[in-house]
Amino acid sequence: MELRSQLSPKLKSLRLSGILETLEVRTQQAIQEKCTYVEFLEKLLEDEVERRGQKQLSLRLRRSYLDSTKTLEAFDFSFNPTIDRQQIYDLATCAFVERAEALFLIGPAGVGKSHLAQALGHEACRRGYDVACVRTSAMLSHLHAGRADNTYERRLGVYHRPDVLILDDFGLKPMRPPAAEDLYEVIEGRYGRGAMILTTNRAFTEWPELFDNPVLASAALDRLAHGASQVIITGDSFRASGPRGRGGNGKRS
Repeated sequence: MELRSQLSPKLKSLRLSGILETLEVRTQQAIQEKCTYVEFLEKLLEDEVERRGQKQLSLRLRRSYLDSTKTLEAFDFSFNPTIDRQQIYDLATCAFVERAEALFLIGPAGVGKSHLAQALGHEACRRGYDVACVRTSAMLSHLHAGRADNTYERRLGVYHRPDVLILDDFGLKPMRPPAAEDLYEVIEGRYGRGAMILTTNRAFTEWPELFDNPVLASAALDRLAHGASQVIITGDSFRASGPRGRGGNGKRS
């Protein structure tokens, strides 16, 4: 207690007060293991680095708007054995993020696209990348509102800045002007600078019709497709396998 009170003001002035959390335990360990002064200091600094890393991770996750339950560890691969597990784990290394490329998760509703997209977002956060996750329609509505109050450029920057932008349910709702233009501005601003993950139930051949402007469609798709990876998911819906989809017996059909 005396050592703690002596060091507390000095550690606070250096913004190292987190060391106090493990100081007593590390002191006892150093005595029992007869650690050198350097070894004792190293353990304290390791604790501080770990604390700061966890704090930064928590901050990245909070800002990302990722669902805390949608992790790779929580994904049920056994439900849909057609999903290429090795491909997902390869993507989880975030090499595509480092290359600022796009990733498409394509398939019908309920097969796990959104969960996998957010799971990869979690992996990116754990590797120190900033992530933003948003429904495509919500992003376009947010940008459209910025045109009315002269905050468009600031709002656009929200979607340009993150290392990874996850656009969920791309193409689920029709894009009315100027939505296609806004989407293009997001894609153009991120091209070669930041990775994107898009979940969609639309085949690539359907994408041009989502845009009201063929020229914008061509330019946007050209940028998205450059160097992009894709995961095609088929099979039954996770949601349909719930209590109602299973006849209420709680067992998988």
